[in-house]
Amino acid sequence: MNSQVRQQGGADGTVGKALEVLDQVADKGRPVRFSELLAETSHPKATLYRLLQTLTNQGMLAYDEDRQTYAPGLRLVRLAHSAWRQSSLAPVARPYLTALAQKVGETIHLAQLDRGQVLYVDKMNAAEPIEMFSQAGKVGPGYCTGVGKAMMAFLDADDRQDAINRQAYFAHTPNTLTTPDALAAELDRIKAEGVSYDREEHEPGIICIAAPILSSTGRVIGALSITTSTSRQSFDGLEQHRAALLRTAQDIAGAAESWQFPT
Repeated sequence: MNSQVRQQGGADGTVGKALEVLDQVADKGRPVRFSELLAETSHPKATLYRLLQTLTNQGMLAYDEDRQTYAPGLRLVRLAHSAWRQSSLAPVARPYLTALAQKVGETIHLAQLDRGQVLYVDKMNAAEPIEMFSQAGKVGPGYCTGVGKAMMAFLDADDRQDAINRQAYFAHTPNTLTTPDALAAELDRIKAEGVSYDREEHEPGIICIAAPILSSTGRVIGALSITTSTSRQSFDGLEQHRAALLRTAQDIAGAAESWQFPT
């Protein structure tokens, strides 16, 4: 969402600019000073200050006078929880994630697609957690993650091409797919096989098997992955979980049929 909001900020006027600043603060993952925000924004100093004041007055940001820092506010937290309940697949899927995590003993991710990028909406850690990038609420790349590729593979032709065009193709590891053509070929394979893999494409040593979660009409509503490390598991070991993964994806899709998914 981050880059898209920034690209659209000018076109959306004051609201777009305010969302851009809100996104900038949230991206830091810690309280941030005005000087840091000013160094990274295209807004004039007076405009940035006015936007921060408005966001703070509305409770979307909180200002710490002692430290002189900004952080997400309680109103934003309430909105985030409401979005999680109403617009996220996570509440519906949670019991199925728990059961799958207990069955396979590995980390389980639940994700949805946001403008070609992966939004992690829930995560169940293994009994012995592995340090990795993904956390609930984080946005990750679509082109080099198992869940991202699983969702893109099952989009209709126009949406798939749009998602392919939105990728950065930065080489995170030697295994990362770095061209649209390579990604398109990979997505064709995934659609034929029904599952995708992360072959240490985003983080060294991290691998996964992933499957899309599809509505009864075939619309992509999310994806599910079983993630581990090369020090604990091989691809052959992950492949043994394929049936459980696909069954869980189908169970979540079935449970979510009555839920009104955002389009």
